[in-house]
Amino acid sequence: MVLNLPVTLTIIGVVVVLFAFANWRARQPAEPLKVRMITPSMYNVIQMACIVALLYLLVHVLGLVWGLNFPGRQGGGRPF
Repeated sequence: MVLNLPVTLTIIGVVVVLFAFANWRARQPAEPLKVRMITPSMYNVIQMACIVALLYLLVHVLGLVWGLNFPGRQGGGRPF
């Protein structure tokens, strides 16, 4: 699968919507007697995962738009 610009922008949109939903659910008041599949504290973890994914996707968009190649770690170079 090729992650070209339209596909990447679609994924960014999905991540932003997921972040907004998790933010909305995390702000709702707790109901102690109601059983939930996901606890309110897990929505904070989902928000952090969305932020990390969004940062990676924004770097990918920069690479696609400006034609930059961000090299990964290839095992070479000076050891620390």
